[in-house]
Amino acid sequence: MIQRAIISGGGTGGHIFPAISIAEALQRRYPQIDILFIGAEGRMEMQRVPQAGFRIKGLHIRGLDRKRIWRNVGVLKDFLRALVAARDIIREFQPEVVIGVGGYASAPTLKAAQSLGIPTLIQEQNSYAGVTNKFLARRATKICVAYPEMERFFPKDKIVLTGNPIRPAIEQLSASRAEALEYFRLPADTERVVLVVGGSLGARSINEAIGARLQEWEQSGAALIWQTGTGFADKAQQLLAGYRFPVYCAPFIQRMDLAYTLADVVVSRAGASAISELCHLGKPTILVPSPNVAEDHQTKNALALSTRGAAILVTDAEAHDVLTPKALALLADAPQRQSLSTEIKKLALTEAADRIVDELEKLVP
Repeated sequence: MIQRAIISGGGTGGHIFPAISIAEALQRRYPQIDILFIGAEGRMEMQRVPQAGFRIKGLHIRGLDRKRIWRNVGVLKDFLRALVAARDIIREFQPEVVIGVGGYASAPTLKAAQSLGIPTLIQEQNSYAGVTNKFLARRATKICVAYPEMERFFPKDKIVLTGNPIRPAIEQLSASRAEALEYFRLPADTERVVLVVGGSLGARSINEAIGARLQEWEQSGAALIWQTGTGFADKAQQLLAGYRFPVYCAPFIQRMDLAYTLADVVVSRAGASAISELCHLGKPTILVPSPNVAEDHQTKNALALSTRGAAILVTDAEAHDVLTPKALALLADAPQRQSLSTEIKKLALTEAADRIVDELEKLVP
């Protein structure tokens, strides 16, 4: 029985949502469990975790500066101080297990737990392992992955293929189409919907690709649900002012379950969490990987699908010219949508959070 657990990591929605899903799965299994998150000060997890009803403590830590190497002297000092702080938190909390989901805070937290002899579990979400998880792998007790063939990064005997946890509302997807249309203020007779989402912070190339060709969207007869992120929200509203077609445009979509309920085609970045949701739901998808991520892991995620005929890959550089035409062509091509849906669903690994909890149970006597 697990009575206390620490979960560490975050930085983006792609890390935070799986971490919260693991915490919720632990609570379902052990209603009396005490869970503490450890995150990085100033990062997204410091707001999102409390919103989900969990406690979190922050470490002063930042990532490596790959462009200005000399600045990493300060990064190393921050890491050492964070290591001491994490060790103090762990000693006071006394968890039976410590879980890392990637992100800045995972490295000092799991390193401290390993030095104290506490079992650690790594959850690697991407098809290409991140620096933090590779750094922690040698002394990790168990490594849960979402893609096959991860032994090129991790010790084979520690790997368990579990998939990525997804948000319960999306895993169950119980809303009706009528409810979703009403929520997004779309006409009740709407037949075809494209969902465009660039991650929790938005995606400039995707936004500009959509905004530059709104006339084609208007002529298509399709409805558009467009998550812009905060940085492009005002610009998107200005661009839309001259058009009249069914569109819902917002910086952030709170009810992604309702958006997925309506979506006939999804345009998305290629973060691990988003891909896991799309696989589970079997949505015909165009992936536009962000080029601004460590080790270009989003392109590797997208290739893991596109090479299997499970998604269409559009590079960030070509998005401006081809994204809108490809999205509208896919929307009009029912056989291709069906083929993509069939193939992407083959890659889904369901009940991932519960599978991870199964592995955690094996670590506690």
